[in-house]
Amino acid sequence: MVVEFIALAQARNAPRAEALTFVADLFDDSEVEVVWIDERFHQNALALLHERLDKTWSLCDAVSFLLMQQHSLTEALTTDHHFEQAGFAKLLKS
Repeated sequence: MVVEFIALAQARNAPRAEALTFVADLFDDSEVEVVWIDERFHQNALALLHERLDKTWSLCDAVSFLLMQQHSLTEALTTDHHFEQAGFAKLLKS
């Protein structure tokens, strides 16, 4: 998610201008689908978090899981173990 990428880039001391340019380029890439989250989707993600109080998933995680399910995606380009907890294959190792 773009929101988490910006935060991660900042946390890892990546140059801010380059990180923001990368995100802007994503929006211009015809091979990248940008999905905007509406209020109902946001509420569904919150409901998922309430259903799984045993997990420490973030709201961004929950939105990602629901989007992936909606698009029949089973693999995530991530090191985040939460994706494995949610039943997805994690493509990057920590």
